[in-house]
Amino acid sequence: MRDDAMQLGQTLTRRALLARGGTSGVGALALGSLLAGDARGETRDPKKSAGPLKRPRLGGTDVNPLAERRPHFAPRAKNVIFIHMVGAPSHLDLYDHKPELIKYDGKPCPDEHIKGKRFAFIRGHPKLLGTKYKFKKYADGGVELSELLPHLATVADEMCVLKGLHSDQINHGPAQLFFHTGFGVFGRPTLGSWLSYGLGTSNRNLPSFVVLITGSIAGAGNSLWGSGFLPTIHQGIEFRSSGDPVLFLSNPKGIDGDARRRIVDSINTLNRAQLADVGDPEIATRISQYEMAYRMQTSVPELMDIKAEPKHVLDAYGANPAAKGESFANNCLLARRLVERGVRYVQLFDQGWDHHGGVFDALPRKTKQVDQPIAALIRDLKTRGLLDDTLVVWGAEFGRTPLLQSDRSKPGRDHHKEAFSIWMAGGGVRGGYTFGQTDPLGYSVAENSMHVNDFHATLLHLMGMDHERLTFKFQGRPFRLTDVGGNVAFEVMG
Repeated sequence: MRDDAMQLGQTLTRRALLARGGTSGVGALALGSLLAGDARGETRDPKKSAGPLKRPRLGGTDVNPLAERRPHFAPRAKNVIFIHMVGAPSHLDLYDHKPELIKYDGKPCPDEHIKGKRFAFIRGHPKLLGTKYKFKKYADGGVELSELLPHLATVADEMCVLKGLHSDQINHGPAQLFFHTGFGVFGRPTLGSWLSYGLGTSNRNLPSFVVLITGSIAGAGNSLWGSGFLPTIHQGIEFRSSGDPVLFLSNPKGIDGDARRRIVDSINTLNRAQLADVGDPEIATRISQYEMAYRMQTSVPELMDIKAEPKHVLDAYGANPAAKGESFANNCLLARRLVERGVRYVQLFDQGWDHHGGVFDALPRKTKQVDQPIAALIRDLKTRGLLDDTLVVWGAEFGRTPLLQSDRSKPGRDHHKEAFSIWMAGGGVRGGYTFGQTDPLGYSVAENSMHVNDFHATLLHLMGMDHERLTFKFQGRPFRLTDVGGNVAFEVMG
């Protein structure tokens, strides 16, 4: 079968084959053979990195759209773990301590803060809502954290808190898209896809961009890890911690590893002939996906099996190999295992942070779920010599208002795009440091404002990429992640 297919590929283009009725065999097997194979996992030595490779040659035999590429300049980080708290936690109860807000708790909000402003749900003239949680300064006073984050407090020396973030979007779906793509509409590549396109990956057995989810999918759906108009090889791949780690990973009944290898070889012989004929980069993507899927059948189960981790590591994260369903603690541990193997961009989503009511009941439950695993992730990366090369980002689509939503018996906070906090750690950022300040009530940015486009420009710079040079031509013009602006905040770099 293999020799016949190779000979056929030398004389027929894929288009010609399909015209002769060849779809019954190849077409029926294409989807099932996408995710299968046999390969050896690769673990990256944090003190070494693979040399940069040239971009793939379309139409030739050297087709690897994910080949590692040289950055624009020396990077401070090589990998990203981006943790998104879906729904947007209250920064005013976690990172941005406002004694004045506490002092005037229950009083009507000053007119200048609400005149001409639009809120998602608040109507009328709202009252102020102070926090009920105590704050303490860490890292020689450079970072102030709520009592709800005792584990993060132990790694405050590594954290760079950005208190001056602001967005253009006030509702969850558009704001989530804006946070990851720089635009509040569908169809644009996400940050992870841009980095995959710009830098490639050093591991040929795993995708460059992996997604791990706890809870339901965010409102903007899988567009939050989509490749938009970039080649589809750069979209994020969702890994699951129960069942098949990736859908269709297992061989179908009656197909063993040798048979699958022959199928993949035969299909890609035809794909290469088509690529040489038309030079479409999506064909190069298809070839690469078939080959990677074959190798992933061995590399992914090995990666996802955390039972081999020492007990003290599992305990540090609060991870449980026997957990049924998705586990945030397990996903944090998997994130370390992924960057350890050279995956460029790991995206974690955790649902359940949309607290329009009962914020003081719900927030402690959620922080208890994530505080220990995230702190353990930072310590684990540092212990293994990976934190210098790995940028850890914690954030959400926007913040929450300093205004009371609902009533005093079950207070909540509405969406707030004017000012919110995120933080970064490792990857060349200045640890134990706070950049940006809000006004005394925490309503607006008062110092070192950082638009989402500025944040994207800064993150790309940390990865060795000039946000104005990382472009892709689409519909007749070059596009970029920070398409309408963006300034690098050099002050946050160590």
